[in-house]
Amino acid sequence: MASASLPVLSAEGGLSRYLDEIRKFPMLEPSEEYMLAKRWREHGDRDAAHKLVTSHLRLVAKIAMGYRGYGLPIGEVVSEGNVGLMQAVKRFEPEKGFRLATYAMWWIKASIQEYILRSWSLVKMGTTANQKKLFFNLRKAKSKISALGEGDLRPDQVKQIATKLGVNEQDVVDMNRRLGGDASLNTPLREDGEGEWQDWLVDDSESQERRLADSEEADNRHLALREALEVLNPRERRIFEARRLAEDPITLEQLSEEFGVSRERVRQIEVRAFEKVQEAVKKAITRIEAPRAALPAA
Repeated sequence: MASASLPVLSAEGGLSRYLDEIRKFPMLEPSEEYMLAKRWREHGDRDAAHKLVTSHLRLVAKIAMGYRGYGLPIGEVVSEGNVGLMQAVKRFEPEKGFRLATYAMWWIKASIQEYILRSWSLVKMGTTANQKKLFFNLRKAKSKISALGEGDLRPDQVKQIATKLGVNEQDVVDMNRRLGGDASLNTPLREDGEGEWQDWLVDDSESQERRLADSEEADNRHLALREALEVLNPRERRIFEARRLAEDPITLEQLSEEFGVSRERVRQIEVRAFEKVQEAVKKAITRIEAPRAALPAA
């Protein structure tokens, strides 16, 4: 499924022109989306796949706009989101009863976030789930407490953000400095003039080979999670993603109202879904990493 025929957000045309172009593609009715998805899945109909993709380009653009604060060209962010959309279309199973937009949203965000993390690799971002969560939520957390200025946060602000995001306070301080903008490498780190940004950027981390291995392992786990989510039915997946994967988890009360069941029933479904995903992830990782394990050592 090539992206060559999709509109391109170029520097010449600009964002407005791109948005005008993608608005020309019609939105799909549920029945039409279902039939197109069936044609693509069962017969490899590329025209059907193209219609599914183009009808959701507005969704990609909307999601991409939420990532404009990371200093990266919006055209590249949109392009990465489109890659995620095409992956979603490729794997979409219409028989499961939910709309493509619901399914594609996760793929689009994942693709954009992976691109942003790769692009920020000059500075060691860290690979834990909490560090990634902090990376993508720090600006929002600062905005909520009106800490929008540049420079270090006050101790009380650091504590407040650390508590909100479930990370330690030093991680908040470090990440805030890393996201502080394109400062000169010779800018002093402290008011007394001691230490410069370039000193902080010295790479004292593990070797390139180790980082590559860690990156590959993270990619494998990410792929395993994507595959594992396929074992859930639509209700389980909705509850699991809303409770375990969302930036701002939805309460049991909200989900109980959405599905018309008790809070305890929602909690039981969440626990069952988590156990199913855990088991599926283990199997997927074993299968994904088996070929590499079989290779002879260098």
